[in-house]
Amino acid sequence: MMKRKIQAELALLAKQYKVVTITGPRQSGKTTLARMQFPDYNYVNLEEPESRQLAERDAKEFLKRYPTPVIIDEIQRLPMLLSYIQVESDKSKKKGAFILTGSHQPALKAEISQSLAGRTAILQLLPLSLAELSEAGITMDRDDYIFKGFMPQLYEEELDVTRFYRNYYMTYVERDAKQLVNIRNFTAFETFIKLLAGRVGQLVNFSSLANDVGVAAGTISEWLSILEASYIIFRLPPYFENFGKRVTKSPKLYFTEVGLAAYLLELENPGMVARDPLLGGLFENMVVLEAIKARYNAGKDANMYFFRDSNGMEIDLLQSAGRTLYPMEIKAARTYSKDFTKNIDKFQKLSDKAGPGSVVYAGDSQQKLGDTQLANFHAIESVVH
Repeated sequence: MMKRKIQAELALLAKQYKVVTITGPRQSGKTTLARMQFPDYNYVNLEEPESRQLAERDAKEFLKRYPTPVIIDEIQRLPMLLSYIQVESDKSKKKGAFILTGSHQPALKAEISQSLAGRTAILQLLPLSLAELSEAGITMDRDDYIFKGFMPQLYEEELDVTRFYRNYYMTYVERDAKQLVNIRNFTAFETFIKLLAGRVGQLVNFSSLANDVGVAAGTISEWLSILEASYIIFRLPPYFENFGKRVTKSPKLYFTEVGLAAYLLELENPGMVARDPLLGGLFENMVVLEAIKARYNAGKDANMYFFRDSNGMEIDLLQSAGRTLYPMEIKAARTYSKDFTKNIDKFQKLSDKAGPGSVVYAGDSQQKLGDTQLANFHAIESVVH
């Protein structure tokens, strides 16, 4: 089992809170993380029908059968149980009594906000990071990472990549969609997801998607919310404070797992990645999520944005830290070009909050370019503040 960067934060929070909730995409390693960190805890999985039925029928008996300290897995399967956990945690002074894991779907999010407000710490665990793979002795090329993605099971069990994502799509993406909303035309929904894969790194355009899929714009909005709630996609918000009407205010879209996006684009091997016209978007997808992983694994909010003005000047990733904005350009190229820093220079002149910039690319050179750091994508953590 690979060591996860977020373990230190999990251990700290379990000493401070009675309940710790680990959320994130399915198969991102939430259960493994919890059981690795707390091997002596009782454990129950609400995916098991008998355990779930007992909790539904008699929650008090369920909690008596699985006393604290306990790991309760897949809590999104029974959000009503959180009310009983609230009562039990209020009775006890024991920290780290409940470790909950779950896909953070709307019903679960609402129940946590209502029942466990102020009582639980929330950690977001995304798939493996480049740094975690490196520490496990796994280093690959740009195209291999994009094709294979970062799901732990792929590395621990050496599974076939295409079969893994086909099964992942059928068992999790389709199931979550059917559970969360009554989708009458699943063919249209499947078309919609594949269109999203073809638009990684692009602005979300409801009207365009609605026209291409053949459904109403409101339906597109609902479907996007479903995929975001299930950690399938991630919307990167634009930064527009103090810039008025000159800037774009639509979010950009990425997949939480770039390997799933590559599968939906029907890329069957790493060689096809390099030749695909969407290589730039896929590489940007990978780097943006790596930056967010670095923040989440340190127990911090993402505080990540992008910037684009009405003239088309864009910063791929903008991190807000304190009162400073750190601009980052992301380039899939393996060779440095002086054009890589031009938008960073423009942004630094535009905003008095702009700090040092960085260019993350697929080449090997690591150097300072004036006030901007040039870094290989493996070193993404070194330029995240």
